[in-house]
Amino acid sequence: MPIGLLTLTLQIPACRSLKEKRGRLKPLLARLHREFNLSAAEMGANDRWDEAILACALVSSDAAHAQSALQNVSRWVEHNWPDVLVVEQHIETLV
Repeated sequence: MPIGLLTLTLQIPACRSLKEKRGRLKPLLARLHREFNLSAAEMGANDRWDEAILACALVSSDAAHAQSALQNVSRWVEHNWPDVLVVEQHIETLV
């Protein structure tokens, strides 16, 4: 049973506090879970106001499906969440 892991490094421009950062990330994480049925959490840059590292994980019956689904997640964030910029993405599949 393959596990797919997507790591996104995000820039959050014009963010002025950690509280504002959390206010922007919380709806994004909830929406990712709802739209794609995966686990998502902030995993790094916790003390930076304008940057976040998110991790998304899912279990699939096929490694190719996990890869494709995580690529869709990355594209979805880029297109549907205009107040964050995807700086870097990394997809890994554990078999």
